[in-house]
Amino acid sequence: MSRISRIAKYPVVIPKGVEATLTANEISVKGPLGTLAQKLDEAVKITNENGELSFETANDSRYAKAMSGTLRSLVNNMVVGVSQGFERRLNLVGVGFRAQVQGNALKLQLGFSHDIVHPMPEGVKVECPSQTEIVLKGHDKQRLGQVAAEIRGYRPPEPYKGKGVRYADERISLKETKKK
Repeated sequence: MSRISRIAKYPVVIPKGVEATLTANEISVKGPLGTLAQKLDEAVKITNENGELSFETANDSRYAKAMSGTLRSLVNNMVVGVSQGFERRLNLVGVGFRAQVQGNALKLQLGFSHDIVHPMPEGVKVECPSQTEIVLKGHDKQRLGQVAAEIRGYRPPEPYKGKGVRYADERISLKETKKK
């Protein structure tokens, strides 16, 4: 029986320009794009050797095995985020649906009687290459995904014509309309 999850077997390599600091109950990663911190679980032991973070379970419980893989993924996302950053693309599908950047906010016209102004949280940048495209960029993967989900939530794609806000890589299965 293995003492570690399959994901946690692989160490997280820290690239040049990125600094990882371990304390008793927190790990912080600092890079050119920002700084991120994550609380540690006592069921997982982290060691930093020669620029590689290794993850090991503190005991043989099922929870410790699960948390070792989870923590490894979270720390890896932090390292990638502060060194390269993440990007999420959204498309607007529908007649008259538009998006534009206004300062630190995104103004959306989604067929309602009013425009929707979505303020961007700290650490998330928004661009609109065209009126129907939204590009979100940031170093925190969780915050970026949450902002993208909130924007999509204003008008999720409907199942008959596919109109709405969708992720660029999302596939919508359309239903057939009712026949007489």
